[in-house]
Amino acid sequence: MSSQAARLAAVSLLALACASAAHAQSAGSDVDQVVITAARTRLPASALPLTVDVLDKETLGQQVAISGSIIDAVSTMSPSFSPTRQKLSGAGESLRGRSPLYAINGIPQSTPIRDGSRDGYTIDPFFIDRVELIYGSNALQGIGATGGVVNQVTVGPPLRDGVSGRTLIQASGGNKLGDSVGGKVAGLVGWRGGAFDATAGVAYETRGAFYDGDGRRIGMDTAQGDVQDSKTLSLFARLGWQLSPSMRLDVVGSRFELKGDGDYVTVPVAGRTPATATFPTDGNSAIRLPTTSVRGVVPGDPAANRVETISASLVNDDLAGGVLNAQLFFNRTRDTFGGDISATFQDARIAPIGTLFDQSANRSRKLGARMSYERAVPGIEGLTATAGLDALTDTTAQLLTATGRAWVPPTKFQSIAPFIQGNYALLDGKLRLAGGVRFENVELKVDDFTTLASYGSRQVGGGHPEFKATLVNGGVVFEPAQGLRAYASYAEGYTVPDVGRILRGINIPNQDVDTYLAIEPIVSNNREIGAEFKRGPFDASVAYFWSKSKFGQFLVRNADGIFDVQRQGVAIEGLEVNVKARTPVPGLDVSTGYARLRGQTDTNRDGKMDTDLDGANISPDRLNLAADYQTGKWALRLQVQKYMSRNMQTATVKDDFNGYTVADAFVRYELPVGALSLGVQNLFDKQYITYYSDTTLPARDKFYAGRGRTATLGWETRF
Repeated sequence: MSSQAARLAAVSLLALACASAAHAQSAGSDVDQVVITAARTRLPASALPLTVDVLDKETLGQQVAISGSIIDAVSTMSPSFSPTRQKLSGAGESLRGRSPLYAINGIPQSTPIRDGSRDGYTIDPFFIDRVELIYGSNALQGIGATGGVVNQVTVGPPLRDGVSGRTLIQASGGNKLGDSVGGKVAGLVGWRGGAFDATAGVAYETRGAFYDGDGRRIGMDTAQGDVQDSKTLSLFARLGWQLSPSMRLDVVGSRFELKGDGDYVTVPVAGRTPATATFPTDGNSAIRLPTTSVRGVVPGDPAANRVETISASLVNDDLAGGVLNAQLFFNRTRDTFGGDISATFQDARIAPIGTLFDQSANRSRKLGARMSYERAVPGIEGLTATAGLDALTDTTAQLLTATGRAWVPPTKFQSIAPFIQGNYALLDGKLRLAGGVRFENVELKVDDFTTLASYGSRQVGGGHPEFKATLVNGGVVFEPAQGLRAYASYAEGYTVPDVGRILRGINIPNQDVDTYLAIEPIVSNNREIGAEFKRGPFDASVAYFWSKSKFGQFLVRNADGIFDVQRQGVAIEGLEVNVKARTPVPGLDVSTGYARLRGQTDTNRDGKMDTDLDGANISPDRLNLAADYQTGKWALRLQVQKYMSRNMQTATVKDDFNGYTVADAFVRYELPVGALSLGVQNLFDKQYITYYSDTTLPARDKFYAGRGRTATLGWETRF
């Protein structure tokens, strides 16, 4: 199906829903169904032609106890999510082969102008109640969800009057104790009195060095940032006011800061020596010897990440027969990267070539508003409509902090996007037609600027390029019997490329932002068919999707170790299968998940996809296996992830992936006071190279192994 035909089909679905009103019947269901708030509707997930998933409080708690982070929890549980880098930077991590949009209560955490890839570490997991996953390109949350949405929903208000709360104490360590030991303490207290409530919490975590399965200290990513050898302080607060039985106001604020301690430096690859010292050479992919690190002093400021967010949300469940959701938010981030004397930073006007040290920091401010109103359409039984408006202003710059230069000039992104969605229930709810349209209006504002000396000190004319896009979605859901559901859908997602990378890399004269075509937007689509079966002891789903963008974003690593953006067409297809079953053994559930992904890009821009995607742009095939057992005060889980090998000889980076298999375990026991838990990551101490390192870094200066066996012992109590 062509893009034009897909658009017409999607719009026709919504038109058909309105035209068929005379034959509509009200939908109904006696099954409790989950509502996905990130879908911008109160309708249950079963009414949407989407692949969705929810990591509830229990599941999330288990996975965080094993790995320590939300991004690792999501990656472990979702077969089509790439294996994480186990670093602070999430560059190259993808969902269905494209970048997901990370959000907290619907507030975007990404910085579209200059992607620092830190949006997976913006709040402590202790303050997250659940994680909602929407798979595939879509514009439900606006800009950025070309691979899907990862929406983190924070803890809600206290359920009863008085004081309540919970505390957590954890200790963790690798297969070598000593400097691998870390710890965490966290507390959350809430108060409710009539119409008012308040919640406040703090979480502090310190992490030691990481060791691989061979007992070698894992190399530090001092440039992009690392989670090992770091400290985190996270603050959270919520104030609530029940204005009326149907209307509530919530003000939520959070502050998250992760700082590297700077106690270790990476042992360099042969022939490469850092500016601060000379160490024995190490890190050789030919003999599978990963990079390691030793104690030393990191030059400049260690890599860090700071995020501050405040929002005010008003919900009215009974406004003229519908539901109003309105939100204002402010978000401020500062991503500090490690420094060095790379060729990119050199400027003979400041210091002799080869001696100038510098480091960069992304600084971004967002101010946004989101509003939607949903209700049943009067006179058309079974039709529910949602109308809304999103507005966002994001100002971002990447500065070189040691010398005060601007690497990426201050760039303002402004977006106003009205939208409307419809969902029409027919045949007593057995058939649903869904569709909608979103009108994106984007303007970039860039003043005149001069690139760094390494790019030729080019003077670039500023401008105000504008982009407009009409994004459609449509689908059909058929539920012939309770527990059996099939759907087909088409949805478009929208984002801009990493504008900062493009602008800072201009190295030819007489360029003007208004006419520099490389900053045109990316519109990606997601066509999908799927089915679900939920009856008796079985819960199974299967989905096949194919996605394409004509003018996409492709990351290519340059000789300086920095990834540049190339604009190329990208096409991806995949299969996802998940099955869960209750066994005859009381309390024992088993589950499996499988994902197969293939992708190609148009390297010569002739309209034909001719080259396979490499590891920086698509994840490997994967098989998940798990068993859960609960009895009395005990809860246990054993899980296995098998990442399958892949031949990369037809990819842009010809580095084959060997594949690996890791297993994790979790056990929890309810004590008279609180509960004791033990999570073990990489239970059998498997030695492996991370997927990203194995497939995307031909210079071999960052050839990282994955974490070896790591245990986390925790005690949590509620009051």
